[in-house]
Amino acid sequence: MLFLTLLRESLSFAIHALRVNRLRTLLSLLGITIGIFAIIAVFTAVDSMANKIRSSVQSLGDNVVFVQRFPWVPSGEWKWWEYFNRPIFKVQDQEDLQRRLTMAKAVVYTVNTTTTVRYETSYVENTSVVAATYQYDKVKSFDLSEGRYFTEHEAENGNALVIIGSNVADGLFPNEDPIGKEVKLFGRKVTVLGVFKAEGESMMGNSSDNQVLIPLEFARNVMNVEDADLEPFLMIAPKDGVSTETLKGELEGVMRSLRRIEPLAEDDFALNEVSVLAEPLNQMFGVVGTAGWIIGAFSILVGGFGIANIMFVSVRERTSQIGIQKSLGAKSWFILMQFLAESVILCFLGGMI
Repeated sequence: MLFLTLLRESLSFAIHALRVNRLRTLLSLLGITIGIFAIIAVFTAVDSMANKIRSSVQSLGDNVVFVQRFPWVPSGEWKWWEYFNRPIFKVQDQEDLQRRLTMAKAVVYTVNTTTTVRYETSYVENTSVVAATYQYDKVKSFDLSEGRYFTEHEAENGNALVIIGSNVADGLFPNEDPIGKEVKLFGRKVTVLGVFKAEGESMMGNSSDNQVLIPLEFARNVMNVEDADLEPFLMIAPKDGVSTETLKGELEGVMRSLRRIEPLAEDDFALNEVSVLAEPLNQMFGVVGTAGWIIGAFSILVGGFGIANIMFVSVRERTSQIGIQKSLGAKSWFILMQFLAESVILCFLGGMI
């Protein structure tokens, strides 16, 4: 009971001192508040950027293997001239892989280009066009805000259908329902079947907001889908329970067989996956996180020195009060508790702010 009474008196002394010296209290709070705010700001910025990049990378497909001419991260020297001379992927490659792979859930042939999409007097320039085979929805994660996806029959027959991004829909149909409307694409009329749900800007540049998706069989009527300038590629997703490493092992063997590559010869294709991009990003954010801790530590250190300096001034100002308390029998620890309570209250208030 005596200890609790003395503790209450110490807190009372501390609160009284803070009220009397309001300007000094305000400056002390400012120091600790800025220090804690610096830590929160740095880590919020780092985490926000990291989450943005990771979500952009994951939107490519967490467990999808991309079969392309160029590797995303070469194991040694960047031999671009060798990569450039590698054979272009054909639609026949997709059909052969679909038939021969036992561990793949979906094999998709994809080609990207840009064009202008028109509807009556409205148009959207530099729209990204994705032409893909039917199983595109099994290798790429996306949601539709309106309409539906292609049926297998529609995709294989090459029906003139399109799914448009949210920005394209807003540009062409600001006050109309786009579903069922006919837009012009490559000079051909195509019917809007669905609208991608808005995703926002992607740091990897793969947002569907400015994209339109058309069946590959329809695209073959309006452009050369095996053109080397368009860099066609394959996207392959493993079956449930099959790892990407296992799929890559089978995929490499089948691709080498299809292209009749000699046993000791190098692959003339690259197997890319998202994890290749994630590893350097994790290392980068580890370094940035360490830098954030250092910045935060210095900020707290400055705030702590500010409070320590204020407490030093407070002790010097109240020397006479301390003398009177000691002459009345106050113990040193009781006097120390008053100043510790004052500094703790300052820290607590600064943190709350």
